[in-house]
Amino acid sequence: MRESVEKKLEEIEARCAALEKEMSDPEVISNQARYRIAVKEHGSLAKMVGMFRSFKSLQTGIREAEEIIENETDKEFVELARDELSEKTAAAQKLEEELLGLLVTRSEDSARNAIVEIRAGTGGDEAALFAGDIFRMYSRYAEKKGWKIEILDSNPTDLGGFKEVVFNVSGDDVFDIMKHESGGHRVQRVPRTEAQGRIHTSAITVAVMPEAEEVDVKIAESDLKIDRIRGGGPGGQSVNKTSSTIRVTHIPSGIVVRNQDEKSQHKNLAKAMKILRSKLLEKERSEKKAERDAERKSKIGSGDRSQKIRTYNFPENRVTDHRINLKLYTLDKVLQGELDEIVEKLAQHEREEKLKEL
Repeated sequence: MRESVEKKLEEIEARCAALEKEMSDPEVISNQARYRIAVKEHGSLAKMVGMFRSFKSLQTGIREAEEIIENETDKEFVELARDELSEKTAAAQKLEEELLGLLVTRSEDSARNAIVEIRAGTGGDEAALFAGDIFRMYSRYAEKKGWKIEILDSNPTDLGGFKEVVFNVSGDDVFDIMKHESGGHRVQRVPRTEAQGRIHTSAITVAVMPEAEEVDVKIAESDLKIDRIRGGGPGGQSVNKTSSTIRVTHIPSGIVVRNQDEKSQHKNLAKAMKILRSKLLEKERSEKKAERDAERKSKIGSGDRSQKIRTYNFPENRVTDHRINLKLYTLDKVLQGELDEIVEKLAQHEREEKLKEL
């Protein structure tokens, strides 16, 4: 194993030990936000640390077998050592490849939950209906993975779609799995509103952000402008009679978040702040990444909303992921939440590209 890689894994092992100590600290335990972050980070590192320890154990076994082969005179004993050397060398090589794959794709946000924002783009009512389809696709996928979804904000249409829907996805390795969904999603089908049976193309955008905790992003009250306005749209008279809609403007960044999903002003403000913190964390991460990647562009795609990443063609029952030239003729199953094949191939491609860079 390369010295730089081994050093990095030793740093992760030390970080895992520090997290274990932190998780037993009464001060951290009493702070639920800090404790939750520590537990999730530890969970994401523990598998890698366990594999690294197994790798080191195999390396020890390899050295011992080599010493026996070099120094032992008993031929039968030497032959046994040769078999052991071959077996442990193969196991170590396999483990090293797996460790490298985990190492190159892991980021500081890998273990976080995700905030997902779906917006209807070109295509009017049809785009909004497609936004609803994609929201339901992710909801079914989350259910299969044992994840939990909470709608943070939504702007539904009368036909059953969404002009916009923002939701939180929580569970194991959510952001690491969902991060490649960011970008432009395009649909080709005959809209419900099309009388002559012509195929139309509509588009939506998806943004996947790591969920930020209060300890991640410090927001001064003086940096916020909070407007309480009368709710509008679906929700009944109770929404419209009270000033339950919250609009939060973060003055330094210009980011505006609006929420009217709950009847309670306090709940809407809490949800708006959760979205705002995640947007600010994403902004910070994006700026750092832009600095690092100024000289190159990732082949898997930047996650920029303007980038067309996937097409859903209903007449052909086809899904095409343009980043990896993947075509699946199982659109009906994909819309039912069967995304594993797409997710796994994107993760594999990311590993391969980053390993090439190494």
